[in-house]
Amino acid sequence: MEELARAAGITVRTVRFYRERGLIKPPRREGRIAWYDETHLDRLRTIASLLDRGHTLNGISELSEAFDRGRDVGELLGVQPTEEVPVRLSAAELADYFADDVTPENLQAALDLGYLGIDGEQIVHVSRRLLDISAALVREGIPLADVLAAARRVRDHADALAALFTDLVATHASDKDVDRLRPLAKGVVEAELSLAIDRRLEASDGSPG
Repeated sequence: MEELARAAGITVRTVRFYRERGLIKPPRREGRIAWYDETHLDRLRTIASLLDRGHTLNGISELSEAFDRGRDVGELLGVQPTEEVPVRLSAAELADYFADDVTPENLQAALDLGYLGIDGEQIVHVSRRLLDISAALVREGIPLADVLAAARRVRDHADALAALFTDLVATHASDKDVDRLRPLAKGVVEAELSLAIDRRLEASDGSPG
């Protein structure tokens, strides 16, 4: 514990306090010796970084519990191959993306949605593209909670579109053609979405008042 505290730049008393609060996991024990490793040091550095950003220990504790309840990265990413590129983050790096919107409630919503997974002390976001878009929307002033709520609705529509496309391929082609024809399906969806947004804007401009 003394070596861990020294490496983290804090006191042994602080390490013991964090252990009692459940902010770091118990050490591996061999007889009377307690062994700490890099995962403990990474967690202490993350705690320090979040404290510097103004998070309270209660908030960090809730975040830690949400991390520990999160889906395993193997469960999150190991189901099917995907075009999306996952990205690994520390809790502090996630806070750099979303600042004060990194709350236990939003974190749990992202975990439930399948956007986030946990791999040791790292957070894995399932898609670099979705991460960047979500952060851009938050920078535009849209609360992360609303972005995640919208994402859940988009997921339902995307599942329906995927079912339509795969059923079409199953009827007229073969399963091996799915990946080859995927860009065509994406092109149709992007074009229709663009046209739908135009229609909405035109209807809004022409509405009374």
